[in-house]
Amino acid sequence: MMNNSHPLASAADAAELLAGVEKPGRYLGAEVNSVIKENPEVRFVLAFPDTYEVGMSHLGLQILYSVINDLDWAAAERSFAPWPDREAQLRLYGLPLASLESERPIADFDVIGFSLQYELSYTNVINMLELGGIPPSRKDRSDAHPLIIAGGPCAFNPAPLAAFIDAFVIGEGEEAIMEIAELMRDAKNKSLGRREILSLLAEIDGVYVPSLHGGKTVIKKRRGIDLNRWPHPRRPIVPLIQAIHDRVVVEIARGCTRGCRFCQAGMVWRPYRERDAAVARSMAAEALCMTGHDEISLLSLSSGDYSLIQPLMQSLMNDHHDGKIALALPSLRVESLSEVLIEEIKRTRKTSFTLAPEAGTEKMRRSINKGNTAEDLLRSVDQVFSADWKSIKLYFMIGLPGEEEEDLDGIADLAWQVLRAARRRGQVTVSLSTFVPKPHTPFQWAVQLSVEEVESRQNYLRKKMQNRHLAVKWHDARMSMLEGLLSRGDEKIGDLILSAHRRGCRFDGWGEIFRFDLWEEAIKETGIDVDEYLREHSVLEPLPWDNIDCGLSRAFLVAEKDKAAAGEETPDCRHDECYACGVCDFQEIQNIFSKKEETPLPAKAGWKEELIREKIYRIRFIKTGPARFLSHLELAAALTRSLRRSSLALAFTEGFHPHPKISFATATPVGMASLCEYADVTVRHPAGEPADIIGELNSALPSGVEVTGLRPLPFGAGQLSRSVFGFSYEINLPENIQASRLGAMTEAIAHFLGRESHTITRLAKGKTITRDIRPFVESLEMNTSRKKVTMTLRHSQQGAARPIDIMEHVLKLSDEEVLMAGVVKTDTILV
Repeated sequence: MMNNSHPLASAADAAELLAGVEKPGRYLGAEVNSVIKENPEVRFVLAFPDTYEVGMSHLGLQILYSVINDLDWAAAERSFAPWPDREAQLRLYGLPLASLESERPIADFDVIGFSLQYELSYTNVINMLELGGIPPSRKDRSDAHPLIIAGGPCAFNPAPLAAFIDAFVIGEGEEAIMEIAELMRDAKNKSLGRREILSLLAEIDGVYVPSLHGGKTVIKKRRGIDLNRWPHPRRPIVPLIQAIHDRVVVEIARGCTRGCRFCQAGMVWRPYRERDAAVARSMAAEALCMTGHDEISLLSLSSGDYSLIQPLMQSLMNDHHDGKIALALPSLRVESLSEVLIEEIKRTRKTSFTLAPEAGTEKMRRSINKGNTAEDLLRSVDQVFSADWKSIKLYFMIGLPGEEEEDLDGIADLAWQVLRAARRRGQVTVSLSTFVPKPHTPFQWAVQLSVEEVESRQNYLRKKMQNRHLAVKWHDARMSMLEGLLSRGDEKIGDLILSAHRRGCRFDGWGEIFRFDLWEEAIKETGIDVDEYLREHSVLEPLPWDNIDCGLSRAFLVAEKDKAAAGEETPDCRHDECYACGVCDFQEIQNIFSKKEETPLPAKAGWKEELIREKIYRIRFIKTGPARFLSHLELAAALTRSLRRSSLALAFTEGFHPHPKISFATATPVGMASLCEYADVTVRHPAGEPADIIGELNSALPSGVEVTGLRPLPFGAGQLSRSVFGFSYEINLPENIQASRLGAMTEAIAHFLGRESHTITRLAKGKTITRDIRPFVESLEMNTSRKKVTMTLRHSQQGAARPIDIMEHVLKLSDEEVLMAGVVKTDTILV
């Protein structure tokens, strides 16, 4: 795995490598609310086969992290797929993939738990194992290797990864992970081997062990949990860099009764269960207090279907309006959108609006059992734009069973109707996804369109929707083909995944690095017949996932398939009679709804901010250790969240998107430590004792960021950014710099200081810039015994010199030496 690697001199050198990757914050750890335990009995690493910012947006990861770490004797840490630039470093220097929390190699854990959310992350699973020094094939592992367990929606067809995963959890993970942890604790105390542990795992409900069950034993998914008994995550980890969804997420319901025939999630996560509104409200308040986020997202497969959605939203907005907390409903059906919901969402900040009509004609909406009309959509669009939203996104699906040209025309016609309903009030974006038949759905037997046919239909629609106010986006047809191949694949597809990985396939769902040509080579090498997997299947022939029982009866799925072909709808069982899908037993397993005891607080009529005189406080803080790799925006976000969690009454900007009034001196480069940073924050009334406020702020900041001072500014104080005179720096040269080089650098410094000008050229944003840096250097000294350079550089609005300019153009350090040099900003000089 790590042949021809170049050893690093020290752990410090390994840390400095992060300065050479695109987003160092992906690999730092040390976030607020992350957990490190000393000597737990059982160690889990939760492995997410995608980037940090994608994985940290996944609620399931946060839930399992919370559940495991609530056990005194068990520990959960995290590891994410490294981006290619970081992977190259790991391979070059022989560094193993490690966890974020303790930087422990993942091979040193008892269990590695993969979350399988998307089929196009399968090559990343193989890559993470290989980078961790773990044989990808389960048959090649010994007692010395950790157990590899996987769960998530993709586990409902475990066949493609069966050669690589020791055990799959089928269904929800909260209770299962506790049972697995207890089993591992007992197994370690008894010194059991791998085979014995797998035998015990196979006895846990919902656990499929390929080496023992062999694809023939039917594994029934675990019974769904009562959400009110599992109010996790209790202390959500706050990402260091901006995640895809950077907000408090409260799951208000799980499962769905709508019965959309293409939707795997709506089928496999049944029955429908709501979390009590009072519990959801309490969870939101606690999570805001623990994180400092400024937005709450109410999560379910269809948020508008939650039985108490309006009173819950009204209560949440009344609870948190003063803190300018926004509210988002990420999954709304068009017919569930009401004026009350729109008014509540817009009270603080207009979050994005996305609606999913899915199909363009009434025929197709009946076929997929969507249950809404064009009139529902147009009414909702008019409400959204009337409430002053400026954009709306519509999701449509192409390639559904029975789709004809008139149905494509229907998508275009409906998009134009929406644009007319917008009446030039904003932008309409149409997103076209490609239908992929998923296991355990009524459409699991359907044909998937070829790449050529998908692209033809995409082009047809693009030509019909050409307008500067109507943006059209579409999913790569080649990615959709691979998704279908992997989602309906059998164990032979495992060979294809391994072949694609060996050719260099990574992050196959990311367009900028997707290599379809390598997949084509792998398909040819393994002899996979793509058309055979994507063709229409008979309901009588066996399917690779027949050994997985998600609770739905085969008779129900076949009946729904036939009703789709006939254009017949199936009513929502919450409002109609049971249609015998097979999930509920109406004793222990049934739909659960929130207790109807949630009473919203009265709205504050005519509410407006108290007219007071605002006060500005100046904060001094440091960023050292891992925090030096945070960008300016990431550092600002961390400080803002800590301010939100403090007792300071923050002042906010006006308008539709209010933000706390915070300003910073200047941006310190990524990788540079600083012992003196400043920020000014405006509050609505004077704060308490500075020492108390400092303590509050530091308790909510990531490791390496620490507030060292807080003081009120006099009335009329100037802007912070205009008060900066300059900065003092300290450069710690690499240890391997020879004495002769130090002497040459000392002479170069003396020569530089004796000159009136020193012009350099550098590239900035693709342009060549010429600048005389000599006027900006106040002092520059070399300490040869300590291999240290100190300097003071002036700063002005017109320009400045940077430490890297001195290192490259005066000290003449190479690119690698610049990377390994430690730069510290020791002072920010204010006037």
